[in-house]
Amino acid sequence: MKRRDLVLLLGGAMAMPQALRAQQKAMPVIGYLSQRSPTDSASIVAAFRKGLEEKGWVEGQNVAIESRFAEGQIDRLPVLASDLVQHGVDLFVATGGTGSVVNARPVVPHTIPMVFAMGGDPIKLGIVESLARPGDNITGVAFLLSELAPKQVELLHQLVPKAAVIGFLVDPKDPVTESDTKNAQAAANLLGHELVVVKASGASEIAPAFDALAQQNIKAVFVNADPLFNVNFPRIRELAARYGMATISSWEGFASEGGLISYGTSIDEANRLLGVYAGRVLKGEKPADLPVQQSVRFQLVINLKTARALGLTIPLSVLARADEVIE
Repeated sequence: MKRRDLVLLLGGAMAMPQALRAQQKAMPVIGYLSQRSPTDSASIVAAFRKGLEEKGWVEGQNVAIESRFAEGQIDRLPVLASDLVQHGVDLFVATGGTGSVVNARPVVPHTIPMVFAMGGDPIKLGIVESLARPGDNITGVAFLLSELAPKQVELLHQLVPKAAVIGFLVDPKDPVTESDTKNAQAAANLLGHELVVVKASGASEIAPAFDALAQQNIKAVFVNADPLFNVNFPRIRELAARYGMATISSWEGFASEGGLISYGTSIDEANRLLGVYAGRVLKGEKPADLPVQQSVRFQLVINLKTARALGLTIPLSVLARADEVIE
């Protein structure tokens, strides 16, 4: 081989990694932060990707996704959010729990556009200025789960009418716990029930919380929507069955996984809309020009197998309203 050809060959070989890096850099990177775990987030991640694809973005083809999951541990979120920022993402996505949004907001610089999906009120929590005009670098989807407490308590009342006392399981570290507790308390008072609040801020505290409810012979429990409880749902299901407790939650998937009833807005649909918004921002639209969307698709799911195990008869009036009945 002539010396000139060898130099050209070596020069081309050296240039290839640089060209590859330039090509990789040209592909936008989404930083995806969730308070949940990869396992229990499977459906909402799929919904998010579906929304992205509706706008022409396919992971691995023209967009990359760098994901971080807190596994239900809210204290990990600031570090995970900082890690994504340092990774150099082009768009920041916060979902899988209101805590993801609240903890990421102060960490993400205003030079990085941000989209979110959350069950808490984004205005009251200081995430956006208004739904119509969210702010400079942020927008998203709100599904306001806490507003559904009156309906959820009413459903428990219909299914377990003799339950004078209702248990309410919450994570005290969640930013929406205070407002959710007030809403649940007001709903219980309206129907003549006493509400007993038990707290768990870690997996090891869930069993003692149920033990405390059992000691008071409480047979109806409202499990607040929280990523900690999503991640540890098998344990919650086991404890509820052991103590013969009827359970309800706004978490989509709660009833299909063995809880008695789930009632709330569709979190999967909210995350599809989140993907659509992410796709629009990647195409150059400014978050400030995109009003916060509100997911209004409600779903009532009843697990008849769980009801039979508890010796409960579901009123026909409730069954008639169900979107899905699990035999």
